[in-house]
Amino acid sequence: MTDLYPLLIDPALHVKVWGGRKLQTLLGKALPTDQPYGESWELHDSATIANGPLAGQTVGEVLRYWGQALVGPDNDPAEGFPLLAKFLDAQDWLSVQVHPNDEQARQLEGDPRGKTEAWYVLAADPGSKLVCAIQPGTSREAVASAIRENRLEDLLVYAEVAPGDVLLNNAGGIHALGPGIVIYEIQQSSDVTYRLYDWGRMDLNGQPRTLHIDKGVQVSNLESIPDIVHTGGSAMPIVDVVHCPYFATLLHQLNPRNGTRITLDTHGTQFHILTCIEGSAAVEAGATRFELGLGRTALIPAGLGTYILSGTARVLRAFQPSS
Repeated sequence: MTDLYPLLIDPALHVKVWGGRKLQTLLGKALPTDQPYGESWELHDSATIANGPLAGQTVGEVLRYWGQALVGPDNDPAEGFPLLAKFLDAQDWLSVQVHPNDEQARQLEGDPRGKTEAWYVLAADPGSKLVCAIQPGTSREAVASAIRENRLEDLLVYAEVAPGDVLLNNAGGIHALGPGIVIYEIQQSSDVTYRLYDWGRMDLNGQPRTLHIDKGVQVSNLESIPDIVHTGGSAMPIVDVVHCPYFATLLHQLNPRNGTRITLDTHGTQFHILTCIEGSAAVEAGATRFELGLGRTALIPAGLGTYILSGTARVLRAFQPSS
């Protein structure tokens, strides 16, 4: 069996009706067509290994090969890679969505996990807004009626955001990304999305997109508004971006002032997802070394142990908290 080594990842790119071209202009992605690209799935079962003996295989294939050596002893490899990291470029409103929690996903869809996710704002045009909740105290009946009467926007809670802002969308939180915003998203790896509202829009084929009103309203949190955390002004070497039971994300700011080299450790139990959002950093472990350039992502297998990150760069590191 091939020894563990750091994996450089080629993402899976996705065309979206609300997408644009900033994945290329801001993050250096080579977009293969002139269509509107909205998502770059940086780390997912469908992403591809770009380096070493396993180059050309998908993360899902490598997961079957390495098993818990890749994802750690607390994960079941048969359930797929547990987290999904992606970039999103919103040039129009995304649909208003909500996701079930783990128990609801099992009951309603027969899926092993629900979806809690977090957004880290990379770029935002002046005045850009997102949706972070429904006005607290709104009844489920009122939400369903507003959707069917095409007036849900009257009940939504909007927030203006800037680079460095963080929103944790716990399962049940109603949310939508607005025009002019580019984000990094870390989430439980789940396809279960209930689309509540799509602004009366047609898809790329000229058809209305399906809504999931009954299930979506059923799982929605209608009682609270999440806080948006502002991290954009921090110059610290390590910035705490988000922590929840499913994932944590730290921002490493490598520069002459903070230091340009750091040794990190998976402790044999936690995979690390590294995503470069500024500059370029070298990833090094044993005989493996590669440059993690702007917009690129690497996966450090849980069983690897120590490795070195060096350069002048800002790198997001996502992982699962210790249980």
